[in-house]
Amino acid sequence: MIIFRKQHRVLVQGITGKQGSFWTEKMIGAGTRIVAGVNPKRAGDIYLDAPIYASAQRAMAETPFDVAVMFIPPALAKHAALDAIEAGAKLLVVLTEHIPIHDVMAIHAVARINGTRILGPNTAGLVTPGEGFVGIMPGHNDTIFRPGAIGVVSRSGSLGTLVSLNLTRAGLGQSAFIGIGGDPMIGTTTRDALEALDRDPRTQAVVLVGEIGGAMEEDAAIHAAGMSKPVVAFIAGRAAPPGKKMGHAGAIVGASGGSYAGKRNALERAGVTVVDTPAEIPDAVRRRLAERPPQVASH
Repeated sequence: MIIFRKQHRVLVQGITGKQGSFWTEKMIGAGTRIVAGVNPKRAGDIYLDAPIYASAQRAMAETPFDVAVMFIPPALAKHAALDAIEAGAKLLVVLTEHIPIHDVMAIHAVARINGTRILGPNTAGLVTPGEGFVGIMPGHNDTIFRPGAIGVVSRSGSLGTLVSLNLTRAGLGQSAFIGIGGDPMIGTTTRDALEALDRDPRTQAVVLVGEIGGAMEEDAAIHAAGMSKPVVAFIAGRAAPPGKKMGHAGAIVGASGGSYAGKRNALERAGVTVVDTPAEIPDAVRRRLAERPPQVASH
């Protein structure tokens, strides 16, 4: 489960906090099915029309959910994540950044054992225009997100928002947005998201927003080489000096790789169109869609 759908039942951990309540209201307004929240101090209350439980495990027993989203500070993130995982969440959206590395390792290990997909840490979340969103993306704003046929994958929430805005202004819209997160150890990779959009029948083309550092874009290029759907990419950090950390914790280039040139070369060899600026993405997508062979109707 990577692409959000309106039938998915969502639990909000930290629903009564400032950020949790603000974004929960926005998610509900966009159509997201919020079924419950977690706050041990307010268990038994009703908040934003959702029952509040002391734990995710208690919530699952009484109000089952598919997706959990965490509005939880770093020091408490491990406890909240393990609670959701052990409750049986199919997908856990970890918005929190600056989680201690050993805690992140524990979260991923327990998630693998229990079969929970992790999105993040340090993700902005998921958006499926016309159905809802989970996280802190402006999925409620139809001037930015509008139903369409272009899937967007991004490490960066802000860049993903800009790209989605450009697509919407160009009249293209999005089939789904997947924010994988900017931390070095994330649960869902660029390739995972690309594969999900490749399988998605609503998606006709994919925009991949990457960054310098790591090898996720190079790994995604391996899958992109075999795709029939066109892929357009933008890689942030072209002017960054080698070895300099830029922005996200995962955006650092080492001697062994992760450079802008290496990522661009790998993607272009795979048949991906790589543009120099986000503003060029809509035109590149239109060109790639126009180049596709005509579809033969089946009878």
